[in-house]
Amino acid sequence: MRLLSVAPLLLLALHTALGVMEVRWCTISDPEQQKCEDMSRAFQGAGIQPSLLCIQGTSADHCVQLIKDHKADAITLDGGAIYEAGKEHGLKPVVGEVYDQDAGTSYYAVAVVRRNSNVTIHTLKGAKSCHTGVNRTVGWNVPIGYLVESGQLSVMGCDVLKAVGDYFGGSCVPGTGETSSSESLCRLCRGDSSGHNVCDKSPLERYFDYSGAFRCLAEGAGDVAFVKHSTVLENTDGKTLPSWGKALMSQDFQLLCRDGSRADVTEWRGCHLARVPAHAVVVRDDMNGDLIFQLLSEGQSLFGHEASSFQMFSSEAYGQKNLLFKDSTLELVPIATQNYEAWLGQEYLHAMKGLLCDPNRLPPYLRWCVLSTPEIQKCGDMAVAFSRQRLKPEIQCVSAESTEHCMEQIQVGYIDAVSLTGEDIYTAGKMYGLVPAAGELYAAVSEFFNGSCVPVNNPRNYPSSLCALCVGDENGRNRCVGSSQERYYGYDGAFRCLAEKAGDVAFVKHTTVFENTNGHNPEPWAAHLRSQDYELLCPNGARAEVSQFQACNLAQIPSQAVMVHPDTNIFTVYGLLDKAQDLFGDDHNQNGFQMFDSSKYHSQDLLFKDATVRAIPVGKKTTYLEWLGPDYVVALEGMLSQQCSGAVAVVHRVPLLSLLLLGLAAGLLPHVL
Repeated sequence: MRLLSVAPLLLLALHTALGVMEVRWCTISDPEQQKCEDMSRAFQGAGIQPSLLCIQGTSADHCVQLIKDHKADAITLDGGAIYEAGKEHGLKPVVGEVYDQDAGTSYYAVAVVRRNSNVTIHTLKGAKSCHTGVNRTVGWNVPIGYLVESGQLSVMGCDVLKAVGDYFGGSCVPGTGETSSSESLCRLCRGDSSGHNVCDKSPLERYFDYSGAFRCLAEGAGDVAFVKHSTVLENTDGKTLPSWGKALMSQDFQLLCRDGSRADVTEWRGCHLARVPAHAVVVRDDMNGDLIFQLLSEGQSLFGHEASSFQMFSSEAYGQKNLLFKDSTLELVPIATQNYEAWLGQEYLHAMKGLLCDPNRLPPYLRWCVLSTPEIQKCGDMAVAFSRQRLKPEIQCVSAESTEHCMEQIQVGYIDAVSLTGEDIYTAGKMYGLVPAAGELYAAVSEFFNGSCVPVNNPRNYPSSLCALCVGDENGRNRCVGSSQERYYGYDGAFRCLAEKAGDVAFVKHTTVFENTNGHNPEPWAAHLRSQDYELLCPNGARAEVSQFQACNLAQIPSQAVMVHPDTNIFTVYGLLDKAQDLFGDDHNQNGFQMFDSSKYHSQDLLFKDATVRAIPVGKKTTYLEWLGPDYVVALEGMLSQQCSGAVAVVHRVPLLSLLLLGLAAGLLPHVL
């Protein structure tokens, strides 16, 4: 222990010898500058070294820039600012604040509802919401960021305020009274006892701050309140409160959990939206964090309690709150990792990703990759339709020679987006670093693709064995062509191949047998077929009735995805598509364009699959591997390795089909073997 206590002194002596004679603290207001200068004098009078110099900036962002430019050394920041300072400027957190002995160097953002309500985290759309204030951490940043990141709330053109206003059925978000969305975001606010100062981001608005947001819920104005973990317990069960809260009982409220369940208000450790990191002192990466902690540690031992002549953790003497440090700070502790991501934690990082959308960085156009004349026509119509409805960003259509050409152009920044299916998603992610921004939802979720006869769009260099069972059209032409001209093309065609005994097994989707048996398909080849004459092959070697597809299937196939460059804000892409599908997603809409129908262009699956019901957010599946899923990737990589070894050169029917099992079950149509 003796050696450990000497170490900081040795570090201090070393840095003094190297010329670190002072630490320049950056402040952002006149009152904070005054408190900093008083702290400097107090430290100096106590002989604390190195000396503290106060540098006044205009804002936290300005101070971060001053620190980066070596014109200042340190500042205390909240979570969002720590994220920006770390990601954009390489600053690191070195000293953290402790507020609560239970929660340590953090607190928890929670969503509170009345116990007798039926609201869950998945049914918040249309609910009335109570917030501590706009841009506040637990009352705004975390819940709104979480809703955006999880895909429940879509944001078009970085206009978060409008998106929130459209999402909830009325809110009180103090501080939004001067915005274009104030009618919705201030609808539940009440102002002071005289009805003035409605929606002010100050105590004059009775629903401002933690207790105010909870009061908004408790008085029945709102259905959900976004507050910190201790708020309910601090305002119920007979605590010293204003008259509005004296009769409230904590047992009458519950927390909303991320998995859709609910929990008692005491169970905030396991049921919360995010763990919120405490404010922390940040410095340049080349500065020694131990030196900063040693300075502040000596300071708090003398000036961190109420009886001291100068109080580090109180701002009352300056007529403000939270100057230099939060007033609720109990003590300062060293941060071992000194890494902004580790300090913030994954829950908070994910929530912040949903909010970090800068309208000034949003490109005016989303350049969409198209591959054929019909697709160019549909894309052009989509661009015009979106523009007429003032959807942002606007669509520009860019032609490419192939899907891989699209990938190359997106990688170098000449194109922004392209819709791809399974194997192409794999290639786009693995070879070009692209990521999914939105997916598609179909009426039949689990799809299984055809095998044995494998029609193809481009037969050049295609092995003849993969067309051996194909029959072409009624005249024997267009054999193995990837269209309805090949009778064994598609789900129905693959099943017809089996029904007509051309093949021994058909790889299809789970509904195909039902759609073509028991009189459901009147065509001559299917009219006499019965579903009970067919069985499913299971991966474990067993067989099952065709109705048991949920337990007996080869793989669940990922839907098509819109792939973009990793620097593209995926939330703006989904925000655009989500707003667009409200206008153009229904095939019977009266707005003149149909997103999910290609029949007008005498083709299929242009831009999106025609079977699409809705575009969906990617949620947590933000990489190509997560989107495709492990089973699909294993199947695909197995098939690709077989292609490389030349193992599918076997010409006998059953061995060939067995060999294609992994690949075709995953929905793959081999291009080159």
